[in-house]
Amino acid sequence: MPGPQIISLGCRLNIAESEAIRALTAGRDLVVINSCAVTNTAVAETRKAIRRARADRPGAEIVVTGCAAQIDPTAFAAMPEVDRVLGNAEKLSGDAWAAPEPVLVGDIARVRETAPHLAPAFSAHARAFVEVQNGCDHRCTFCVIPQGRGNSRSVPAGAAIDRIAALAEAGHREVVLTGVDLTSYGPDLPGAPTLGQLVERILHRVPALERLRLSSLDGIEIDDRLFALLTQEKRMMPHVHLSLQAGSDLILKRMKRRHSRAQSVGLVERLKAARPDIAIGADLIAGFPTEDDALFAETLALIDDCDIVHAHIFPYSERDGTPAARMPAVPVPVRKARAALLREAGARRKAAWLQTLVGTKQDVLVERPGDRGHTPGFAEVRFSLPPVRPEPVEGQPSPQATFSAASSASTSSARTVEGAARTAGSISAIHILATDGKTLTGIPA
Repeated sequence: MPGPQIISLGCRLNIAESEAIRALTAGRDLVVINSCAVTNTAVAETRKAIRRARADRPGAEIVVTGCAAQIDPTAFAAMPEVDRVLGNAEKLSGDAWAAPEPVLVGDIARVRETAPHLAPAFSAHARAFVEVQNGCDHRCTFCVIPQGRGNSRSVPAGAAIDRIAALAEAGHREVVLTGVDLTSYGPDLPGAPTLGQLVERILHRVPALERLRLSSLDGIEIDDRLFALLTQEKRMMPHVHLSLQAGSDLILKRMKRRHSRAQSVGLVERLKAARPDIAIGADLIAGFPTEDDALFAETLALIDDCDIVHAHIFPYSERDGTPAARMPAVPVPVRKARAALLREAGARRKAAWLQTLVGTKQDVLVERPGDRGHTPGFAEVRFSLPPVRPEPVEGQPSPQATFSAASSASTSSARTVEGAARTAGSISAIHILATDGKTLTGIPA
């Protein structure tokens, strides 16, 4: 009987939770679509994935979960391809998976814990994703995610550290800390620890962990301890992804963001001054309601002003129930055109950054043995041998291949480049030879 297939859409938190789902559904003939609801496009991708899953596996049970299912369970339950709908809390409950009800979606606002479902393994990924926070207490005017994730809640430090220690002992060289609002970590826990204090404890208590990476951060909440670790601790990857959203103070105010343009630029300047190799990523929204050409120009200039080399660009998408959906709208063609301009500016900035890496030696986490991987700054590097499995890309369905013990053994013994093993999850020193403006190419050092 075919085993479970988990299709993870959206954020890294979904990737982390998908591994817990994989363990809960072992041995079952089903396809789980772990959905995203951040934009209308993400919801449409969920529907496409459902239809594709039914066509590919007509005899399997099709289960839809994730944020889109949590927010609108009735719509997904009405799809003829769907057998079950589970909410974001229920998807992580063994009792819910054993229950007969076709729709199990509770009130996510009542959920208070997050630690018990930490994934037991990450055999399907080169890097491990560990959830340390979930939910969000902020109410940005464009965002529907609190409806799907509930209020902010934190994983106790001990549980997170034990999980990371087990992953390091199992051979994972890199761990990514994930959450909906990662920098809001801690105030609901005894002693109200900060994210910086958690990271410090992880690095101290798990000396075997070679690389620690953080998912998206809210710059206004980066505490002094976290700043020091990001800029001074070599095991912290020099890659900071900021939730900036806009470069205009007026638009930021209408979004109900808590930072100003000057604060974002100042933070990046301080980060780069303290650690010049740090790579900056950011989320930016094009065509937010009331945005005119002059306000958009401020966001466009932010890509250069903040040296954004990993730009995640989203045309504004109305979400029912959000205040921004009631604001004067920018025409959709204008949103798309502005998004294209932001992507072009981001691509130019990235190409220039990649060029500075040519001629350097980079320690690359291999995601396809001998084929590709990522540098500490998260630049993609390609090698010469054919791929074994792809690393999941945020916002895209997770690849379904997994590493079996047999395949791992065969690849580690058979695939070598100049004597250096190229197995997924290994770290290889690579001389960077060239760039096409999007990726790097190199050879073993």
